[in-house]
Amino acid sequence: MLHWRSLADVPASMTGSTVTIGNFDGVHRGHQELLSTVVDQAARHRCASVVVTFDPHPARVHRPEAAPAPIMSEPRKERLLEEAGVEALLVIHYTLDFADQSAEQFVKDYLVQGLRARVVVVGHDVRFGRGNEGTLATMVELGAKYGFEVIGVDDVGPDRRWSSTWVREALQRGDVHEAARILGRHHSMRGEVVHGFARGREMGFPTANLAPDATGLMPADGVYAGWLHDESGTRWPAAISIGTNPTFDGEVRTVEAHVIDRPEEAVEDFDLYGQIVDLEFVEHLRGTVKYHGPEALVEQMHCDVDQARGSLAADASKALAADLEA
Repeated sequence: MLHWRSLADVPASMTGSTVTIGNFDGVHRGHQELLSTVVDQAARHRCASVVVTFDPHPARVHRPEAAPAPIMSEPRKERLLEEAGVEALLVIHYTLDFADQSAEQFVKDYLVQGLRARVVVVGHDVRFGRGNEGTLATMVELGAKYGFEVIGVDDVGPDRRWSSTWVREALQRGDVHEAARILGRHHSMRGEVVHGFARGREMGFPTANLAPDATGLMPADGVYAGWLHDESGTRWPAAISIGTNPTFDGEVRTVEAHVIDRPEEAVEDFDLYGQIVDLEFVEHLRGTVKYHGPEALVEQMHCDVDQARGSLAADASKALAADLEA
């Protein structure tokens, strides 16, 4: 996928494009519907499929104190856009000056003159231009004026409109199952495995601790069933704990994963320290509890592992059935 940081990067030889606009945080099902339409229209018109997005997120410019935490990192978002078939990504540096231009000026400068848009694909709730003055109706009017087609995509799910806000709400409750329903895949975090306090190892449950700068929105405190993907591409079943370790009076939130059911030959040499791993969250098993000493915690951890094992076996069977059906 081509990466353009300004209109100056757009090749002069590009004779047309099919474009969509948005932040695409999470690349959820609503985004996927937009992207699918963009890619299909680009193939139909034999032109480039282009996503226009913004950096930083507009909310961080207009109301930084209330800006939402990103669901995923920019590299992860870009990988998903590329996997969706997008050919080029134009990242506009978002400033107050940029935000102050009219809806028509934005369309004229960026979509018409800059990208030579033949088709613009947007959601029914699209807003653009100064004070969010531009709507879908505005885009249709400007399309008629400047000669491009406008396709409005309905991004309403079974309960409400697919949205990044909905994903965040689910994760803040620890409802990773609902988050997966909105995203169309399991929510994940990515980070380097670093040394922790080694309490898990001392209790017979060694864990891979993610570094504090791990990317991906952290779900609510609790214990989850999930998958750990190591750098070799191997997927391991895991019980994942998020929280401050209240049994030991911890104060810092951490994310740690205990890999379960490792083959005997891998136990002694299993070392993830320094690796960049991905954690997928499949099911919330329980909330965080302060236990009366390590013994009670160990007993509960055995139960957590058993429950995680069953949940992940069901998840693997579901994925296999989906693959066979496809």
